[in-house]
Amino acid sequence: IRTKCEKDETKMCVEMLASNNLVTFDGLANSSAYHTFLLDEEKGRLVVGAKDHIFSFNLLNISKDYAQISWPASPTRRDECKWAGKDLSRECSNFIKVLQPFNQTHLYVCGTGAFHPVCSYLEVGKKPEDSVFRLEPHVENGRGKSPYDPKLLTASMLIDGELYAGTSADFMGRDFAIFRTLGKHHPIRTEQHDSRWLNDPRFVGVHLIPESDNPEDDKIYLFFRENAMDGEHVGKATHARIGQLCKNDLGGHRSLVNKWTTFLKARLICSVPGSNGIDTHFDELQDVFLMSTKDPKSPVIYAVFTTSSNIFKGSAVCMYSMTDIRRVFLGPYAHRDGPNYQWVPFQGRVPYPRPGTCPSKTFGGFDTTKDLPDEVVTFARSHPAMFNPVYPINNRPIIVKTDVDYQFTQIVVDKVEAEDGQYDVMFIGTDIGTILKVVSIPRGSWHDLEEVLLEEMTVFREPTAIKAMELSTKQQQLYLGSDIGVSQMPLHRCEVYGKACAECCLARDPYCAWDGTECSRYFPMAKRRTRRQDIRNGDPLTQCSDLQHHDELNGQMTLLDKTVYGVENSSTFLECNPKSQRALTYWQYQRSFDDHKQEIRSDERFIRTEQGLLIRTLHKKDSGIYLCQAVEHGFMQTLLKVTLEVIDTNRLEELLHHDEEAAASAPAQDLPSTPSHKLWYRDFLSLVNHPTLNSVDEFCEQVWKRERKHRKQKAHLVQQVQIHQQQQQQQQQKGVVNPHTHMHAQGLAAKWKHLQERQKGRNRRTHELERAPRSV
Repeated sequence: IRTKCEKDETKMCVEMLASNNLVTFDGLANSSAYHTFLLDEEKGRLVVGAKDHIFSFNLLNISKDYAQISWPASPTRRDECKWAGKDLSRECSNFIKVLQPFNQTHLYVCGTGAFHPVCSYLEVGKKPEDSVFRLEPHVENGRGKSPYDPKLLTASMLIDGELYAGTSADFMGRDFAIFRTLGKHHPIRTEQHDSRWLNDPRFVGVHLIPESDNPEDDKIYLFFRENAMDGEHVGKATHARIGQLCKNDLGGHRSLVNKWTTFLKARLICSVPGSNGIDTHFDELQDVFLMSTKDPKSPVIYAVFTTSSNIFKGSAVCMYSMTDIRRVFLGPYAHRDGPNYQWVPFQGRVPYPRPGTCPSKTFGGFDTTKDLPDEVVTFARSHPAMFNPVYPINNRPIIVKTDVDYQFTQIVVDKVEAEDGQYDVMFIGTDIGTILKVVSIPRGSWHDLEEVLLEEMTVFREPTAIKAMELSTKQQQLYLGSDIGVSQMPLHRCEVYGKACAECCLARDPYCAWDGTECSRYFPMAKRRTRRQDIRNGDPLTQCSDLQHHDELNGQMTLLDKTVYGVENSSTFLECNPKSQRALTYWQYQRSFDDHKQEIRSDERFIRTEQGLLIRTLHKKDSGIYLCQAVEHGFMQTLLKVTLEVIDTNRLEELLHHDEEAAASAPAQDLPSTPSHKLWYRDFLSLVNHPTLNSVDEFCEQVWKRERKHRKQKAHLVQQVQIHQQQQQQQQQKGVVNPHTHMHAQGLAAKWKHLQERQKGRNRRTHELERAPRSV
């Protein structure tokens, strides 16, 4: 389901969004940038940070029962921001960038504050029934927590009362750093103005991942993209990075004081191997999602990338394992050496304990980083990067999209229990406001995955980039943020997969199964003998054959039967869109009153497209029956039956020059017709490509004049009937009955009834035949 909603098509957009089971919050007139999300499933709320506002939405329905807090920048700060040359409406406001749980009753919130970052505490109550949503009056300096510039990305996480944040720390946006603030320790950051550490980065995510069963070994992992280091790449290039820090890092004693001593970074590779030996790289890291496993130390990392190339536009999703990431951080360090001062693997002696190792009883026995030997700290300062990159699982992306009009922006993943195993269902947001729902299906093994696109849905009323996504497994809902508002959509919409067992099975949606009567939500614990689901193979013949025969299977599909008209020497388009994104379509032609069918192959006159069949030049012999068939996994079903009537040019001229007055006075059923079908004027809307276009325009103008005349007659009769009714009431009140007035009223009523019957007949005949396809 993919529709572009324009401003002049509001009604269509509302209907389309409703069909997607969407709930939307269209935003406030004085706010925007609904980009910062915090999901609280325990309280059943979604907290959203936006421009000058913080919202609390009910997870059941975001359009109802929501609270809001206004938190604008002060007039003084706005004026200072404007005087500094910033845009008053787009930059000189308080854009909320940090929303983190602080304790059981409060959240920690930070905003740009019109290029003067500020932070405060938001009281939300301990229990859902507390209904508390209040911003504390105390305001703190937000430097090192929120960026100054609202366009810059920030990633943050509050752990044990300490805020880890990757952000810019100055007005000009040149001093980027990874900070740890709040808490009992002195603030700590990355080395300043050293491109080996950070080179104009854009931060995407922060996550805590345990290293061992000892909490002292816990590490913070940061995901970001940055410019390649000098000498690392010819020309200016972007590299995706993963960085690591020890949670118990307190900085050095004599060197790197109040600076990280355990910071290391590695490159994340997401590329498609080329036949010429040159890989196609996706380097612009956009988002990451950590899928938890049975082992909390080994989540699976899903990452979304786009290209930084000016040659082509593309997006990809790559998966990474923590085993591969840890192996890289235990590998060689990057070192600049040689006559050309190039990056090479460090071959010298690595000091003990190995730089990047957390001080703990597990490794080395050091109590704190302040106790580390000077040579360890000195080495860490000059060697923050690893030489080897991190390659994705299976050494290639699991999803690649190129030559499309959109790019990926966000990703969340849900682990779904199905009849034949567990599957990861990905929801991928794009920069035009659509969501791709994709499932990973193993072919031979879990390392060889097939990506099946289940749906593609529009979730906002106009094209806008999706900037935030949260998935609630408890509510089975997905929440999406953009510049213009917030949307909520269900994870599963089983009813869209048709009304037959085969269609439900072919969908291969782990959320859905055939329950004997319809395609409905699959529940692993429910025991129903008629339940049918086959995600791995999607084979309806084995799953549904015991319910009904194959012929009945095919016949039960929702078959559209259309009658359309075309004009000789013009073109027409027969639209056919299978529900499944993976089905291949075939067209067959059958002459009327003839059982023989022949496949239509593409040539100069017949062009097969993904959306249907284009006939460029119609001949009289093209009249007949056209069958659109979908084939998937060896299963064929007929989706559409089109009866095409080709009208020769001479016949059309007769119809178009039909006497206007005769058409207006004659009943609708007396209009000229072909030997087999009655024609109505809507059938001629498809004739815009006809050589005698002026004649078509004249014909339409005649129809519109006739309709206007009918409306005027109708309005006049209604007025007369009302006048006579009033006169009758007045005469009855006086006790006088005029027989002429009574007869006149009866006559008007008869005319009124006649007009209504004529219009009713017209409307009925108009909708008996499907509207003709749009001409090309």
